[in-house]
Amino acid sequence: MPFIELDTNLPANRVPAGLEKRLCAATAAILGKPEDRVSVTVRPGLTMAMGGTTEPCVQLVVSSIGVVGTAEDNRGHSAKFFEFLTKELALDQDRIIIRFCPLEPWQIGKKGTVMTFL
Repeated sequence: MPFIELDTNLPANRVPAGLEKRLCAATAAILGKPEDRVSVTVRPGLTMAMGGTTEPCVQLVVSSIGVVGTAEDNRGHSAKFFEFLTKELALDQDRIIIRFCPLEPWQIGKKGTVMTFL
């Protein structure tokens, strides 16, 4: 169950229509998870600074069970997410940061229980 949170100071009118759907599909492919298990949130128009400047930027948080727990895995994931985001949002790589957060099944609730028991 990957959770993807994209925060950006880009105004909503600079975020391509349908980005959340394409990011969902890309995440499924990148992480090797079923698309129907991916949750994506896109929050444009935020007050943000990165590297001491308020130039357009993105912070992507990738949380998932079992696929973001090693440097080796995340190096590959990072390259693919950067490729997707630079193309979609027309930002340089130095204006994007990704945070990978490994999750345990007991940390995700679904269908009145937690993933441990599903």
